[in-house]
Amino acid sequence: MSKISYYTAEGLKKLKEELNHLKDVERPKASNAIAEARDKGDLSENAEYDAAKEAQGMLEMRISKMEETLSNARVIDESQLDNSKILVLSKVKIKNQVNGMTMDYTLVADGEADLSMGKISVNSPIGKGLLGKSVGDIAQINVPSGVINFEIIEITR
Repeated sequence: MSKISYYTAEGLKKLKEELNHLKDVERPKASNAIAEARDKGDLSENAEYDAAKEAQGMLEMRISKMEETLSNARVIDESQLDNSKILVLSKVKIKNQVNGMTMDYTLVADGEADLSMGKISVNSPIGKGLLGKSVGDIAQINVPSGVINFEIIEITR
């Protein structure tokens, strides 16, 4: 069974653009590479042909996975979201209870996650631990190095 993913309008647009690029640019390149390798002679001993066919298979698998993701993607109407709890697209300020360090994150779908921009997946350990929490709550989050306690300082959109 497929899992529904929630995206911002911007994130969904980027996903569609990437899929179109794969179909319109990369797919023809892969076909041309196979045709060129085929023209070089005996296919049973043609490593270039085998490599081109394998690359095409990987590309088709990637396209198929992206099409499945898009078919299960939903755009979130941010105006309808509750600011009292942490949900997808919430911008949160959290404070590490051990070292007092504060961090700002935006919880997004897997496909939009980018830690360098402060966007973490709702399916990451921190994202899962923060979902449903309110300002003032302490989130106990299991990370590979143990358990970290974060205090929820602020929730915005």
